[in-house]
Amino acid sequence: MVNTTPHLLAEDRPDFDRALDEALRDARLTEALRAPGPHLNAAQLRTKAASLADTIAAAAEPEYQRYTALRDAGPPAPLGLTDRLRSEEGAGLLPVLTVLTPILAGSGGVLLLLIGYAVRGAAPELPLAHAVVTAGWISLAVGGAALLVGIVGLLLTALRDGAAGTGGQEGDLAEAHRLWQIALRERALLPWLLANLHTEPAPLPAPRATTRPGPPGYSSPGFTSPGTEGVTGADGHTPRPAEFTGPGYTSPDFTGPDEV
Repeated sequence: MVNTTPHLLAEDRPDFDRALDEALRDARLTEALRAPGPHLNAAQLRTKAASLADTIAAAAEPEYQRYTALRDAGPPAPLGLTDRLRSEEGAGLLPVLTVLTPILAGSGGVLLLLIGYAVRGAAPELPLAHAVVTAGWISLAVGGAALLVGIVGLLLTALRDGAAGTGGQEGDLAEAHRLWQIALRERALLPWLLANLHTEPAPLPAPRATTRPGPPGYSSPGFTSPGTEGVTGADGHTPRPAEFTGPGYTSPDFTGPDEV
């Protein structure tokens, strides 16, 4: 397993491997690999580069730092309605009118209605009372319409700015990632691969000699057959057994019966 330093985070190791594969397919390197003479092959170069990923990636450190900083920052938080209103204060006359018109029209309409109904209750025959009441209702309608238009406008602006902000953040992050990949391939991997093409591959470790214990030595105990009649001489040699002779046999004298 390859150890990585903080210069190359674990989640970015697949990007390093992809850039390494692209560098190994580069025409400059493949041409050098086809040249005669002793040199490492592509598999040996890849293994050696993968074991030194942190050292090689350090050559593209500025681009990598920018990429990780944008990635860690994340997308901007969306603004609430109050924050949106505050941000629109210096944007021009239209946003100010969008906020103030519903307030002024609504409050004016309520005031006119109160006055009109009060006058009509006191003197119903006066035509001024009906005009004031009508003006009050018109003012309330204008205020309601202005409020509705203002809310819709704020929502559309928030959605547009939010989409633009998110798209801009994602675009910056993608561009930073692309620049890091280019720097990693062109300024880090390719020079290293070309410089280490003619180095000797690391020797494989010699296998450790292991001896398997054999079975314990076994020797059959000495066995000697007993000598003649189980007797062994004083000099340790068994005397030659005596020759066997059968018992002496003589046929008995045989005479026929006395003739009568």
